[in-house]
Formats: sequence, C-alpha cells, structure tokens
Amino acid sequence: MYNKGGMSKKVIITEKQLERMVKILKESDQDGSYMAKQQLFTMATLCYKMWELMEDGEELEDWMETKIAQAEQSVTSVVKSYMYDELEGKIKGANDIDFNELIIGR
Repeated sequence: MYNKGGMSKKVIITEKQLERMVKILKESDQDGSYMAKQQLFTMATLCYKMWELMEDGEELEDWMETKIAQAEQSVTSVVKSYMYDELEGKIKGANDIDFNELIIGR
C-alpha cells in the first residue's frame, strides 16, 4: 500500500510481476558488491583508455586534472581500507591457532 501525504492508494500487481520482483530482490542480496565491481571495471577500462590516448607531456584542462586527483585520492582510500580489512581478517584468524597442536615436519 502506498501512502503519500495521507492519501492511501492500493497498488495491484500480477503474480508474475511479484515473482519477478522477488527474484530481483533475491539476486541483489546474493550479488553483494556487484555494482562496485562493475564500476571498478568501468573505471579501470576508461582510465587505461585515456592513459593510452594521452601523449607524453600533454596538458589537460585544470578541472580535468582536479577531477583525476580527487578520484585517485578516493580510490586510494577505498583500496587501503579494503586491503587493511582483508589483512586484519587474516591476522584475527591466526589468533585461533593452538600452537600445542601444531606439527612441524615429520
């Protein structure tokens, strides 16, 4: 039921539409960071293409250089955080090792 500004309206959908909506919602839950992965691929592809097209010593407009610098800082922050979280997870896993049960060699 949709309620905007105190007005109540019923929205009727078919069973097929409901099944499709449920399927889409389930897929979006399973995909995790699908959009982020897709965006990273797009960024990497476009960045590489621009890098290939640029001549050595070629100057860009100031606003372009600013946007590139901001994007680089943003991506660097995300990658550092992601890598730290991955490393921290591996280190936490090492705390669960019982060194008394560890067998080295034969």
